[in-house]
Amino acid sequence: MSIRSLDDLLAEGVSGRRVLVRADLNVPLDKQTGAITDDGRIRAVLPTLTALTGAGAKVVVFSHLGRPKGAPDPQFSLRPVADRLGELLGAPVRFAEDTVGDSARSTVDALADGEVALLENLRFNKGETSKDDAERGAFADQLAALGEAYVDDAFGAVHRKHASVFDVPARLRHVAGRLVLREVEVLAKLAGEPERPYVVVLGGSKVSDKLAVIEALLPKVDRLLIGGGMCFTFLKAQGHEVGTSLLEEEMVETCRNLLERSEGKIMLPVDVVVADAFAPDAAHDTVPADGIPSHRLGLDIGPETVAGFAAAIKDAACGEPGGARTIFWNGPMGVFEMPAFANGTRGVAEAIAKSDAFSVVGGGDSAAAVRTLGLDESSFGHISTGGGASLEYLEGKTLPGIAALEN
Repeated sequence: MSIRSLDDLLAEGVSGRRVLVRADLNVPLDKQTGAITDDGRIRAVLPTLTALTGAGAKVVVFSHLGRPKGAPDPQFSLRPVADRLGELLGAPVRFAEDTVGDSARSTVDALADGEVALLENLRFNKGETSKDDAERGAFADQLAALGEAYVDDAFGAVHRKHASVFDVPARLRHVAGRLVLREVEVLAKLAGEPERPYVVVLGGSKVSDKLAVIEALLPKVDRLLIGGGMCFTFLKAQGHEVGTSLLEEEMVETCRNLLERSEGKIMLPVDVVVADAFAPDAAHDTVPADGIPSHRLGLDIGPETVAGFAAAIKDAACGEPGGARTIFWNGPMGVFEMPAFANGTRGVAEAIAKSDAFSVVGGGDSAAAVRTLGLDESSFGHISTGGGASLEYLEGKTLPGIAALEN
């Protein structure tokens, strides 16, 4: 893979130049107060921004937030992100009230060397996500006119063929930011020949969302540990009843086939935490995985499963001494947002954190769980900022944003 890096751009000199930085500032906001509840994605882009401002660049940051319908929507404004970004940078961040209009142009024109501006939500413009090449290209022309060079540091968006990700780099000198380069280096290691034993932990809601990555990784892994809502479709494939738990009936036969082909690599829960309802205060207890009552639903893996998964990670994974040497984890083991059903995710995450293996947390809900549960982020080898992008990379798909940087 041939991608020019931020260091290449810095070596050419950026003082006084307007540099566009595509960041992924799609942070969660409290629905009542509008406050940022997790600033991890903002902190992730700081190394790139500080390198540019320190070199005297006029930095123009743009990002999306949420899924507005191609028009301005106050609930998806990036204004609170600008405030938080300024706090983290230790300097005010100028905020443009549009993306390519009068406010954007005047805000960019007013930048002094070493200053940062943040444009309003890219998805307030239909051209950003348009499937029409001409419409998307026209918006990309307007964005590109604001800068003289382009840095992509939005790994969480590189699997999208959007104007700011795919089309703008074709119009400007383009390089990968610190974050994107690190993400690609780490995932290339997992997709290539990772040090073994190699253990993958998958959770989340649906088998269908993870099927392609399971198919891609199964020949490479030594153990595949499956929890979360997706485990119930596998349990059903084993012939167990799952009550009212999340189930993809149409995927049962696929799961049965995967189990038959896995040569014993796949580990499923042996006990689960079941509840009367999907609610934080619902009555709940632990039952064997083959004994889920018909009127109850599973919301977490049980303590015996946590111990078994931890043993596969720590002790002798696949019969080889020393435990896992490489771990990839994507997806929580249960509904970690509810304290009663967070123990499975916490237990498995702690086992990964304590391991001597090179561990990668595959973004999305897994990264959110690490922070929500108060775990030490430095205990993991790498925490990805892009759940969907990470999975698609490991599936072997071409990511439009990465392809655009290679060109």
